[in-house]
Amino acid sequence: MNVKSIKTPIKLKGSVFTTLVLYICSNNINLINNALKKKVQESPNFFHKAPIILNLSLLPKNSDWIKIQKVIFSNEFLIIGVSECNDLTLKKKILNSGLPIFSNKENFIHKNNKILDKKMRKSVLYHHTIRSGQTIYAKESDLILINNANKGSELIADGNIHVYGQLSGRALAGAHGDYTRKIFCQYLEAELLSISGEYCLIDSIPKDILNKPAQIYFKNHSIHIKKL
Repeated sequence: MNVKSIKTPIKLKGSVFTTLVLYICSNNINLINNALKKKVQESPNFFHKAPIILNLSLLPKNSDWIKIQKVIFSNEFLIIGVSECNDLTLKKKILNSGLPIFSNKENFIHKNNKILDKKMRKSVLYHHTIRSGQTIYAKESDLILINNANKGSELIADGNIHVYGQLSGRALAGAHGDYTRKIFCQYLEAELLSISGEYCLIDSIPKDILNKPAQIYFKNHSIHIKKL
């Protein structure tokens, strides 16, 4: 009797995803609502139904979680989890609302940037075009692309990112929390640029730098974009 092999109905794999982190610094619902509306108006296509993680490290005590959750949903953001919640009572309310609470490793990462530098591997080199929907991750190394990164693509590196072509997708350098990492490209038209989680959108790119060689780096608490 032949027994056919049964394929498993599920697979669980590790992967790399980039997610926006929303810091809630006030418990004034009207202020939160107005700030979210303004942010969506800046780039409606990018923020519409965007998945986010809420960071509650700056949230005042005795805040109304239900109202905060509702106002975020009303602006069509999708909350996929919460981080840095130190209030035990609030934690219970969040878990009861069906959201997970993530452990935060950011402080650990910043303290160990020197260790990460020592572990940096040989640069990851790509010669082909990175197409829409593709994500390339250079773990503990720089990412070098000798071609174009199309719209909808995503380049992620723990180190620096070099694109010797057109950068039209997303580029995220210093993915493990290193603010000293940079992004370089020959033709800048990126949907999103990020250094260690700090980001800017295409609307923030100066017009005189669009489609020109550029470098992107982090300094004085903000992203800077300059011509090469």
